Amino acid sequence: MKILATLAMLVAALGAILILAGQTGFLSGQAPSDLGVRSGRLKPPSPTPNSVSSQAELYPDHPQRSYAAIAPLAFSGDPEQAMQKLATLLKTQERTVLVTQKPDYIYAQCSTPLLRFTDDVEFWLDRTAGVIQLRSASRLGHGDLGANRARIEKLRAQFLLKN
Repeated sequence: MKILATLAMLVAALGAILILAGQTGFLSGQAPSDLGVRSGRLKPPSPTPNSVSSQAELYPDHPQRSYAAIAPLAFSGDPEQAMQKLATLLKTQERTVLVTQKPDYIYAQCSTPLLRFTDDVEFWLDRTAGVIQLRSASRLGHGDLGANRARIEKLRAQFLLKN
């Protein structure tokens, strides 16, 4: 009985330490230095199952290509207005900071509520394909429990409603 009580206290203490670490920013990680568009491509998906990318098929030998594959954002009408609409929508998302907004590129950082893990989210206006390419990736951890895909699909639904 005493061992179980000690174990329960230890688990509670570790949980409190983890939450404190998250709330003070220790679990946010560092922003990648290689974000952005290079030769018509966003950064490849993460090597672990914690990202999604509408350009995953451009990396045929990538170990997470299938897991990461997600459709780009479709739009109709003026491309610049679509990007502005997306930026406006991102500004309304909880725990989301719009870091870079250009006519053809948006970079935002999203954090989780409790532990404040940070994900990097990018959007690029691909004029040739007539879509907005996207990438959303966790900075830390092996998996993301589907958080990046869920974020993008929620954003897609909101974007299409306003389209």
